[in-house]
Amino acid sequence: MSLKAKLEVDLKQAMLAKNELVRDVLRLILAEFKRLELQEGKTITPEIEQDVLLKAVKTRQQSIDEFTKAGRSELAEKEKAEQVIVQSYLPKALSEEETRAIIQSTIAELKITSKKDIGMLMKPLMAKYKGQIDGKAVQRIAGELLP
Repeated sequence: MSLKAKLEVDLKQAMLAKNELVRDVLRLILAEFKRLELQEGKTITPEIEQDVLLKAVKTRQQSIDEFTKAGRSELAEKEKAEQVIVQSYLPKALSEEETRAIIQSTIAELKITSKKDIGMLMKPLMAKYKGQIDGKAVQRIAGELLP
């Protein structure tokens, strides 16, 4: 079952359960899929589905930061709840230890020797572990591991 089909099923369940938060979040994601199909003429692939979800998580994180900075904790909490819902449809994020092990093996594999070459490390890692690995964490850990 595609992610889009799963979202549609979950939307129906949320509507029946009168879970407005889940219903609204799923409607927004499905609306973005429809917009991509109709306005941009794209066929929804698993990569596009994941990109839409990652964008939704990033947007909510930015909102959380802004609301927290403005002292609007109730709105920040709502955004956090929405973010958790969206993240539940993404692949499980890698832990700090898993990320560190992957970075170490990739550094050895690509024979990277200095911090100047972090870009060469980032590209394959971000492509292979899209949605599972955080770019900022990769930069931080690579900076610690490389001279």
